[in-house]
Amino acid sequence: MKSVNIMLNTINDVKDFVTVVNKYNFDVDLISGRYAVDAKSIMGIFSLDLSKPIALQAHCENCAEFDADIAKFIIK
Repeated sequence: MKSVNIMLNTINDVKDFVTVVNKYNFDVDLISGRYAVDAKSIMGIFSLDLSKPIALQAHCENCAEFDADIAKFIIK
């Protein structure tokens, strides 16, 4: 499992992020406070507080390609 913090600043960021995540057939969750939503759900993401970093958990074995695809959203 892969865990990182991400930031989605704009509506276009959310749209681009959901498009990228939907390319993969493993589960990806976003956790903000006590709420966890499916990262493939644009409505779920908009229910979170997007003004703060969001924890991402990807349930994958080899996440190298996924990491490269979401690199612009990861907080370093």
